[in-house]
Amino acid sequence: MSDFVDECALCVRGGDGGAGCVSFRREAHVDRGGPDGGDGGRGGDVRLEADRNVASLLAFRDHPHRRATSGGHGSGRGRHGPSGADLLVKVPEGTVVLSADGDHLADLTTHGQRYLAAPGGVGGRGNARFLTNRRRAPRFAEQGEQPTERWLRLELKLLADVALVGLPNVGKSTLISRLSAARPKIADYPFTTLVPNLGVVVTDEGEEFVVADVPGLIEGASEGRGLGHRFLRHIERARALVLLIDLGPAAEATPDVQLRILRTELGTYRPDLLERRHLVVGSKADVATVSLAEADMAVSAVTGAGVAELTGRLATLVRQARLDESQPAAETAPVVHRPVADRAADAISVRREGETWVVLGRPAARAVALSDLTDPQAQDYMAQRLRTLGVDRELARAGARAGDEVRIGSLAFDYEPDEAIAPAARATRSGRRGR
Repeated sequence: MSDFVDECALCVRGGDGGAGCVSFRREAHVDRGGPDGGDGGRGGDVRLEADRNVASLLAFRDHPHRRATSGGHGSGRGRHGPSGADLLVKVPEGTVVLSADGDHLADLTTHGQRYLAAPGGVGGRGNARFLTNRRRAPRFAEQGEQPTERWLRLELKLLADVALVGLPNVGKSTLISRLSAARPKIADYPFTTLVPNLGVVVTDEGEEFVVADVPGLIEGASEGRGLGHRFLRHIERARALVLLIDLGPAAEATPDVQLRILRTELGTYRPDLLERRHLVVGSKADVATVSLAEADMAVSAVTGAGVAELTGRLATLVRQARLDESQPAAETAPVVHRPVADRAADAISVRREGETWVVLGRPAARAVALSDLTDPQAQDYMAQRLRTLGVDRELARAGARAGDEVRIGSLAFDYEPDEAIAPAARATRSGRRGR
């Protein structure tokens, strides 16, 4: 099995928030000490970071789950729980982060770039936070927030200066072994190369650039034939292309047909690839029986003929492409990609699921996440909080009637439009009724 993996699924989950504490000050000679329960700690975040020392996504093939540490619970005497440690997940440079539905989330192309993949849950507030002039001894606290778990799709697009593109068995692997110190598998049958190979080329003037040997393309690759999309993906970021054409007698197609296939597949996949700087190079010049009028030059990777000239011309193309990009030479501070704020998650809304009205919205879920919903003080606080958020108004607009079942998070109760929302009589947790 290959050690190179260029796409995988990743399941991420931030750490749970710690629970707030219910505690009262108890000391000698102190009569009726006030509440002193501490807050729970925030759960750790899961972040993806581009690292130039990571070559592929192999680490996620058999172990796709990543979870951050949960926050600690609060305790008495005003002691807050510790925050959970963040989890930093290393991925190769050039990793594209997609949602499970295929939406583009982040593109980590530079060493040090990060993406906040799974925020940790917020810690619950201790009972000291609920002290008011009317509520002198609050006997409830908040539970820690449980973050959602989600699946991501990671795709690796190699970062190379030059990509060698050609049909199967045209000599790409042999050529990269001549240009650089790379030692790919070489054989005289098609599809010897099943994963991309990278090689660093150093010119006589000391210039360096990276060459990628992309697995052979076939006709229909742009439509996914022969894993075409997986192979073509690694060409997208190349600054220059080498269209390698087989001039040998064993070639399955004439040079003109080979060039037409390559241009058609590249143009169909991404039209801008045809506008990229490129060289049309004939390979196997030592045994060539035909020629190609459009070829910029011909080389023989076996004898080394033309390899030095090709290296110089590629260095010139790469130099020009780098100047066109006008990128600053010095590395800037790492860029952190954060998810766009999901306003819908904070908005209160109501939807019907069967015979139950479900209230959605993070603030509403936090309002019912209390430690003891059988306590009258907790009920009063929750009812006031839900009323302030407009939950009763949204239920009335949606058409809820007296006696209908309403669910907010793991809490279920009967809707009473003319009374404050105080669902202790039918409060449930974890889907159990009548608790």
